[in-house]
Amino acid sequence: MTHGNAPAAVPRSTLVVTAHAGDFVWRAGGAIALAASRGEKVTIACLTFGERGESAKAWREGRKLDEIKAIRRAEAEKAAATLGAEVRFFDAGDYPLLATPGLTDRLVEVYRATQPDVVLTHPVEDPYNGDHPAANRMALEARVLAQAIGYPGEGEIIGAPPVFYFEPHQPEMSGFRPEVLLDITEVWETKREAMECLAAQRHLWDYYTDLAVRRGVQLKRNAGPNLGLPHKTMAEAFMRPYPQIAKELA
Repeated sequence: MTHGNAPAAVPRSTLVVTAHAGDFVWRAGGAIALAASRGEKVTIACLTFGERGESAKAWREGRKLDEIKAIRRAEAEKAAATLGAEVRFFDAGDYPLLATPGLTDRLVEVYRATQPDVVLTHPVEDPYNGDHPAANRMALEARVLAQAIGYPGEGEIIGAPPVFYFEPHQPEMSGFRPEVLLDITEVWETKREAMECLAAQRHLWDYYTDLAVRRGVQLKRNAGPNLGLPHKTMAEAFMRPYPQIAKELA
């Protein structure tokens, strides 16, 4: 409700910087769906379609590169819509994903256009997929550059939104610690529906379902007794590279 000529409140904004078309679903689909369910604006910056390194099924079927890109784009669009997010494709090419000044400029533009309150992206390490650390470096660099008033480009400079690293596929080998456990139980069915949009990586559906169950068990164990949490709690795990800012410990 607004009074007089007071402007309506601007909804919170979440920016997700992801290397491939499926990454945002497996690793942060619950966080995205939760934010969208609260009326927040969620924007996904999808740097590649995962056309070379994460579309083995399509290659084995004899499909061509452009056809595979189209398949992965359609899957990602459907998954993003299911979660309630907007997805922007950069088509930067995967395996390898290489940082370029032009790509950095485009990411800075997205930061300034979306003015994120929260940023989600890959962690620093992933010895199994170099595209993920590359996306991390670009996401963090663009975040800093978007704060610099002297950096060229359109849009207003941003503040310093907190960054959360979502869980990699091999957390033990990637230096990942589950520092934040997010309860996604209320939107789990939405995440699962979005996962099932990604037919090119059907082999991951059950893996990430099982992972959500395990992280849910850890969430309940760390939440304390008798809090009325559902018997089957589903969760996602995140790390924080920067300090948490607070006025009290909680």
